[in-house]
Amino acid sequence: MSKLNKIREKFNLTQEELSAKSGISVRTIQRIESGNEPKGQTLKILAKTLGIQENELIQKQEIPNEINLTLLKLINLSSLLFTVIPPINIIIPLIIMLAKKQFNPLTKQIVSVQILWTVLSVILFMLSAFMKNWFSLGSKFMLIVMIVLVLSNAFIILRNTAEIDKKEKLFFRLNFNII
Repeated sequence: MSKLNKIREKFNLTQEELSAKSGISVRTIQRIESGNEPKGQTLKILAKTLGIQENELIQKQEIPNEINLTLLKLINLSSLLFTVIPPINIIIPLIIMLAKKQFNPLTKQIVSVQILWTVLSVILFMLSAFMKNWFSLGSKFMLIVMIVLVLSNAFIILRNTAEIDKKEKLFFRLNFNII
């Protein structure tokens, strides 16, 4: 059942009544209720007619129930083994994801988080090298920075694994996918 169908029935409207109120043809309403997404002006008119937000009429991509949580945790934890070698902490999860055909939003988020962390850690490491020279910091400064970066990545990975166990979602996630 489409979102429009549920909302229309909630307001006790027939397709014909909604058509008359909105000025949108019955056929268009039928197409939307059979699975087509409302777009542009049609979306705006329907939302205004029903007194709801436009995003309430759009079908959201739901995470399929067939996500293998054990495999998802394995993909996430595979990054942990290679936190000291940043490019590999991206490549190994990608290989597992591709080999096991796990192309769901959660696996893409796991890899995206690792890509973002790797880019940021390289930038922070380079900045710390400049800071060491500018502020005449000791030779142990770089070692401390490396340890902090590795521990922060380990924390991100372990926290996401714990959240997958508890709530079947990620704790650290992005609002976008890099892959």
